[in-house]
Amino acid sequence: MTDFRRRDGLICLVSLGLLLLWDSAGFDLPLMRRLGDFNGFVWRNTTAFGWLHSGGRVVAWAMLGWMGWAAFMPPQPAQPFGNGRRRYWFGITLLCLLTINVIKQLSATSCPWDLVEFGGVARHISHWALFTPDGGPGKCFPSGHSSTAFAFFSLYFLHRHRDIQDANRFLAAIGIAGVLFSLTQIARGAHYPSHALWSAWLCWSICCAADAAPYFRRATQVLAKP
Repeated sequence: MTDFRRRDGLICLVSLGLLLLWDSAGFDLPLMRRLGDFNGFVWRNTTAFGWLHSGGRVVAWAMLGWMGWAAFMPPQPAQPFGNGRRRYWFGITLLCLLTINVIKQLSATSCPWDLVEFGGVARHISHWALFTPDGGPGKCFPSGHSSTAFAFFSLYFLHRHRDIQDANRFLAAIGIAGVLFSLTQIARGAHYPSHALWSAWLCWSICCAADAAPYFRRATQVLAKP
């Protein structure tokens, strides 16, 4: 477990450094200019992307319901681990979703499609100017839709101490879904790339912290006993 946590910490630090580099270099706006102009974003109202957006939410709610059912259903003899551990990671999933949503509600940053140069009313201001109004509706940073996939990093952490292959399958599926959801919103002009990247980093970091928490260490030690 120590090796897991050292790797977790390294991933958090390296990815944080890369994210800060992305922000400081100002890569968001030039990329969005390749996708849209004063007339807006061509793919904003594309049917396929609309389905990916709404369908992603349906899948996320279904996954959350499945996790909750598995966490609170009566214990089964064939379960690979106890309900306590399932409930713990179900709670962490909710925490990831809640954290992203709270930050979004406090954010003054508007979405790309709200900018003047894309047919909106807002001006571009860094999301690090946390409470500086940009003339638009705000509440866009970080990406909530991306978090409906990345919040389920918790499934990787739930399984990895028991079966790393199962855990890696969950991680791959969550990563693919997260990238797909993120690209959909970026193409539609709903989010900058950094919005999705910060959602991924926050969800991963919350899960890393939860895995290293004293409660989890005690719970894992109990589960490891014959």
